[in-house]
Amino acid sequence: MAGRGAVVAPLTPTRLAGLRGVARGGAAGLAGAGAGAAAQFLTVVLVTREVGQETAGLFFSGTALCLMVAAVLRLDAGNGLVYFIARSRSSGHRCASGYVRAALVPVASLSLAAGATVILTTSDPVLRVLAVALPAVACSGVVVGATRGFGSMRPTVLLDGVLQPVAQLLLVGAVVLAGRDSVPLLAAAWALPYLPVLLLASIWLRRRSPRAPCPPGAARDLWRHTWPRSLAAGIQAVFQRLDVVIVALLAGPAEAAVYTAATRFKIVGQLVGQGLAQATQPRLVRALAGGDLPRARELYQSATLWLVLLTWPVWLGYAALAPWLLGAVFGDGYTGGAPVAFVLAATMMLATACGMADVVLTSAGHTGSSLANLVAAVATAVTLDLLLIPSMGSLGAALGWAGGTVVKNLLPLWRIHRLYGLRPFGTHSRTALNLGRTP
Repeated sequence: MAGRGAVVAPLTPTRLAGLRGVARGGAAGLAGAGAGAAAQFLTVVLVTREVGQETAGLFFSGTALCLMVAAVLRLDAGNGLVYFIARSRSSGHRCASGYVRAALVPVASLSLAAGATVILTTSDPVLRVLAVALPAVACSGVVVGATRGFGSMRPTVLLDGVLQPVAQLLLVGAVVLAGRDSVPLLAAAWALPYLPVLLLASIWLRRRSPRAPCPPGAARDLWRHTWPRSLAAGIQAVFQRLDVVIVALLAGPAEAAVYTAATRFKIVGQLVGQGLAQATQPRLVRALAGGDLPRARELYQSATLWLVLLTWPVWLGYAALAPWLLGAVFGDGYTGGAPVAFVLAATMMLATACGMADVVLTSAGHTGSSLANLVAAVATAVTLDLLLIPSMGSLGAALGWAGGTVVKNLLPLWRIHRLYGLRPFGTHSRTALNLGRTP
């Protein structure tokens, strides 16, 4: 593979068509991400305005805990399937069904065991409801991820981006508007949509996976590649959700509700990045596997530019309007989250400027380095949380998350620059900016 001195390849018609394919796939991913972000945001608004802060905090911390555990149990099998199914394109995806079975069996087994353990060992009705839903929450992410290995964004957009969050909004809204502020009922309404997502994505996969025997060793190959990312994905899930749980434990459910409301805009940047990453990752895998570093540079720089253009106006506007916006949207009890909003906006602007550095690192096969980076990020965040939350509440949690986020983005950025000379901005940023005007 070429190093940092690689010559920039000319923008041939084939490369231009490929960049347009990324743009179309990214647009589809962003459409689904936008719909999902709006629905999830409205769900938070509905809960914060219609139920008390204690109830809202218990609901938010319970669902955050469920998502965190499900992501750990998912073992990053979805991204592993994207990698192997995308690489098997030349053989007509003949091993796709075997890879999917190899991924689902351990995820389903672990999530069923974890759910049963919670049901048998706790009397908390909220945790019991979420434990019943845990297998569907875990497995749906794996199956939807597998569909992207075929190069299609439609199942991700329609199921994960639209159906699931919109159904959650409608069902949670029905419970709230019926005057039932029971946390177990709210949790059940939130969890139910994962089941149809799992069923519909499974049907899509079954129709497109060839009925061909898979060579021996498919499961071994899948998990040999995926296990470092399994650990990394679990640590990433802890990094994303643990702050809400720690705030609820150390500062109380009401403070957790304020923190959740103030950081709700974080999902905008995360989902925009997720939409671009989902469209770009299979192409990055193929480019880096084939030693095509100029192609990888095109993909990375164009995606970073669009990530910045789409998210920086949001963060600047949020920082400017936060003192008014939090009270107007979530209610008067949430205006104290303005300092959290300032920290969030500044941190997300730095993170988006780094681009999809970790996606590039893992697409190049450096899953061990990615894991080490995430361990460092989580250790930073948890240490700061434990030190700052008892005295600073939600602001301490925001500062802890910010410290971990800085570590999480700068370490892989340094690594891919050192190994491949890749930078988030460069010649291909201008190409991506002018893409829509290219004949």
